Amino acid sequence: MRLIVTVNATPFLTGGATYHFAGLVDALQARGHEVETLRFPFTFHPEASIERLMNWCETLDLTAPNGQHVDKVISLQFPGYGVRHPHHVVWVMHQHRAVYDLYAGEDASPEVQRLHDLIHDYDKRVLARAERIFANSRNVSTRLLRYNGIAAEPLYHPPPLAEFYRCDEALDYVFLPSRMEALKRQDLVLEAAKLWRSPVICVLAGRGGLLEQNRQFVAENDLGGKVVILEDCPDAEKLALYANCLGVIYPPRDEDYGYVTLEAQLAAKPVITCADSGGPLEFVADGEEGFIVEPTAQGIADAVDRLWSDRAKARDMGRLGLARYLERDISWDTVVGRLTE
Repeated sequence: MRLIVTVNATPFLTGGATYHFAGLVDALQARGHEVETLRFPFTFHPEASIERLMNWCETLDLTAPNGQHVDKVISLQFPGYGVRHPHHVVWVMHQHRAVYDLYAGEDASPEVQRLHDLIHDYDKRVLARAERIFANSRNVSTRLLRYNGIAAEPLYHPPPLAEFYRCDEALDYVFLPSRMEALKRQDLVLEAAKLWRSPVICVLAGRGGLLEQNRQFVAENDLGGKVVILEDCPDAEKLALYANCLGVIYPPRDEDYGYVTLEAQLAAKPVITCADSGGPLEFVADGEEGFIVEPTAQGIADAVDRLWSDRAKARDMGRLGLARYLERDISWDTVVGRLTE
């Protein structure tokens, strides 16, 4: 099948969306499909740039560009899912959250308020034309239904390097690999590190806008012996950190999907997450695959102490997480089959 996959390009910003897109293209090609990728340059500011890209995407007909027949278009992101093709499948990573669940209402700038109305109208209009709509999680599917009245089937995919995760002896540290931004809430974990009583070290790995702020917090609160921040974490080191950790902390605010949860389960490690963390709650039940706590430093600290004080329980929760991950048949074979059927 001849396919075009559309996604955004955000220069020098790498995260889950980058791996999602690359994983899909690799999986399609590995299964014999001819794939072209179309990346739309996306900037969050100024808001007028988003409107211009919306308008351009909606006029772009990919039925036969330059006379070349295309069997199907698969779109992953706003506003690229506005392109036109008679066999257009949309697999929504997330919408433009600044005008949905993160929208500040009357406190938003006039430009964002205007964009709010334009994007809500755009999403309803262009998604209604899609032949099929999937979401990368139940959380994203729920948002689509709540805000736009659009039903989407959740379709899970594996994280990068899924086949390489392993479980080794649990040492006295917890692990949080994630981009350092406000929604990922590393600040909660750093505050929690001041409170837990057990001799557990916290290892944070990742880059992002709050990296230096987090480092400063560690220095100012004399947490150098309790918190380690790794800006660079090569794949081999990341796999080893998962394999030997006592557990994984992942407390984002209303995450779309979240590879960290799945990576932890592939490494047979329990996950500490929060009651408002969104995507992780699709894979973690409190006291089963890990702990679900209130989004407070004390809640996270208490959960870390529970992992350390009952290592057998921690080990059992990690094993259960791996078993349930495998039961869900989260695979690229499933994804490609659903998107191309």
